[in-house]
Amino acid sequence: MLSLSGPTKLWASIALAATVALSACGQQSGAPAGQGGGQTIKVVSSLPRTGSSKAQTDTIVNGIKMALAEGNNKVGNFTIQYDDMDDATAAKGSWDAGKEADNANRAVNDSQVMAYIGTFNSGAAAVSIPILCKANLSMVSPANTGVGLTKPGKGQPDEPDKYYPGCTRNYTRVVPADDLQGSAAANWAKQIGVKNVYILDDQELYGHGLATIFNETAAKIGLTVVGGPEGIDPKASDYRALAQKIRGTNPELVYFGGITQNNAGKLLQDLKAAMPEIKFMGPDGIYEKAFIEAGGQGAEGAYITFGGVPPSKLTGKGADWYKRYKDQYKSEPEAYAAYGYEAAKVVLAGIEKAGKADRVAIRDAISSTKDFEGALGKWSFDANGDTTLTTLSGRQVKGGEFDDANAVILQAGS
Repeated sequence: MLSLSGPTKLWASIALAATVALSACGQQSGAPAGQGGGQTIKVVSSLPRTGSSKAQTDTIVNGIKMALAEGNNKVGNFTIQYDDMDDATAAKGSWDAGKEADNANRAVNDSQVMAYIGTFNSGAAAVSIPILCKANLSMVSPANTGVGLTKPGKGQPDEPDKYYPGCTRNYTRVVPADDLQGSAAANWAKQIGVKNVYILDDQELYGHGLATIFNETAAKIGLTVVGGPEGIDPKASDYRALAQKIRGTNPELVYFGGITQNNAGKLLQDLKAAMPEIKFMGPDGIYEKAFIEAGGQGAEGAYITFGGVPPSKLTGKGADWYKRYKDQYKSEPEAYAAYGYEAAKVVLAGIEKAGKADRVAIRDAISSTKDFEGALGKWSFDANGDTTLTTLSGRQVKGGEFDDANAVILQAGS
């Protein structure tokens, strides 16, 4: 999934973080850069463990721990040590660029760290990829969907090259990117009978990218866009004036590209107050219990897309994993739990294939993953580091819950 706010300000932060990281890369101790000095290999994750994303990331971490426990925290002669890092702050309630940069630098400067599982938000990935790339440290995301992180010609003109400054690509993800999800959402809107749409986003990398792709697909398939893509103020106390403006354009559906933490619930409440019959659709950035809690009664009937299938719909090894999760944690895993599990399994397979505690060897082994048979099915990483999986799904909120039992398979494309 997911996010970047205040582009000019944030890129200044990213540039500063990268500069700090590059000056620190040569300061590892106890072993040559990128090579562990003993029989312990460290795997870290960097996710928002503070704020409303915590319920979602708790289940991702559970998935990671399940993958490690299956092998008794061993790969060959190596003991795997896991560190669960938080890239959010209490003050912000969501991911923070400075915190993410600190996590990446910490990982780079620990010679035993051989893999970085993360991030959750796409904007956070934009911060850490350049830092980790220079140190040849592999990064596997269970949740980033921002298209510009990997795919040339799909995001901003300087993407994705600016994330890999003079270094070999180190970034992969086990979830499909937003060029598929945004397109599938527009097609789904048409399938449910919508003709006129208004498009909003939270002005972050993830949300704006989705809104842009939804808008482009809408034009191709005959949906009328009566407004937007328009960015909202994610810190606004209310959206009543915006809702009245949107009401004047008479849309049948409002599409929101963004995340729960950028006031999606309050936005929906105010839209529903002004237009009780309006349909609302959003991406996996709001596919979490926190969105339903924030939206209250207004969330009822909302349409949610996801770049995969819900945990309860997984088959084969995925179905086995789902049962084990329920048995172990006595609760339902949220959307990205299986993707955390899969990311960890890929990391472990890369370490085993490399056969040594060497960042370059492990990075190359992970990036060359082919025909991996895991909880998500059989898949590979392509040349950009993207998964070859393309199955997406949609569901509504019914009775205060995501109706995953009746989830529908969605198709991208125009």
